[in-house]
Amino acid sequence: MRDTKHLEKFAKEREAKEKEIKLFKNVKKSVEAGANGTLEYTIKEGVNKNKIADQKILKNKI
Repeated sequence: MRDTKHLEKFAKEREAKEKEIKLFKNVKKSVEAGANGTLEYTIKEGVNKNKIADQKILKNKI
């Protein structure tokens, strides 16, 4: 008898959590690539200081 109470409680909590996740999925907005300077990041320290981090510079770092 006790086990069913715990299982029912767990099932209700899980159902509520899944419902909350579904609601928040629809609320999230997609992010534009390159918005607010995120794509062309300027390096602040080191040999490539004040250069824009593009593929050529990033390949040399790896």
